[in-house]
Amino acid sequence: MSFFKKLKEKITGQTESVTEKFKDGLTKTRDSFVGKMNDLVKNYRKVDEEFFEELEDILISADVGVHTVMDLIDELKDEARSRNISEAVDIQPVISEKLAELLQKSEEETKLNIKENDLTVILFVGVNGVGKTTTIGKMAHKFKEEGKNVLLAAGDTFRAGAIEQLEVWGERVGVDVIKQQAGSDPAAVMFDAIQAAKSRQADILLCDTAGRLQNKVNLMNELAKVKKVITREIPDAPHEVLLVLDATTGQNAMSQAKTFGEATDVSGIVLTKLDGTAKGGIVLAIRHELDIPVKFVGLGEGMDDLQEFQADQYVHGLFADVLEQGEKAAEE
Repeated sequence: MSFFKKLKEKITGQTESVTEKFKDGLTKTRDSFVGKMNDLVKNYRKVDEEFFEELEDILISADVGVHTVMDLIDELKDEARSRNISEAVDIQPVISEKLAELLQKSEEETKLNIKENDLTVILFVGVNGVGKTTTIGKMAHKFKEEGKNVLLAAGDTFRAGAIEQLEVWGERVGVDVIKQQAGSDPAAVMFDAIQAAKSRQADILLCDTAGRLQNKVNLMNELAKVKKVITREIPDAPHEVLLVLDATTGQNAMSQAKTFGEATDVSGIVLTKLDGTAKGGIVLAIRHELDIPVKFVGLGEGMDDLQEFQADQYVHGLFADVLEQGEKAAEE
């Protein structure tokens, strides 16, 4: 069975709205990246060294990341040799296949670690301006829609307006916010939030944190202290540490991921504003070079546009037009 058909079968069982969200959200990346790839196939009918050099440039320009690109090109060369591929048009499905393999090592890695019939604590980290508070609000909405009892903890006590911003989201989605005054100790806020979550028998506690990267040492110490308080109160918590990154910042998001990865055990990435960039290849760089799964992506500004990341949907959204052509060719 061709890769095109397998991919189509995988996403057929999923809702059409999710497929459309990924397709629409990746329009800018698809127009740029796949447009260049189609030109490449037209210009280089044969798969040769020059073809791979051009492909390398296209992938790097989509922010796939130099290390990831080098590994990917090596794998594609091996596949071309082993499958005896000489025509450029025949390598396109192999590129899609390899991207899908890079993005997801297992079906389970992109799922959130939710404790059934118990309190789940999710800690959100990331620099200011990446959409952290908005992500928390949208995730609170998602869990509320699933019938969960949700609480928010306003742990970003230093940024002006951060507590108020979280409260606005709390009101919007109908979820209470546990807070103290601006400038309070974030660890003390977390302690209060955990006690409140326990007494109210909450299912999910979503915790905001500060993101002042210019005070890197202080910030990382602060995060360690917050985490320590959470773990002291609930030994296996936080159950997730989600790093929120802005896709439009490209390689800068990679350096943020490395910094936060050194300070705390990041279990997953939330990549916001993926719909706002032509460099959606950053998803591949993050997954491959940092070995951290992308668990959610922001594909628009609507309340329901924070989507669980699915590698098959991402690849389909990226190569939708190419896949349709491939399906027709396979049928013929």
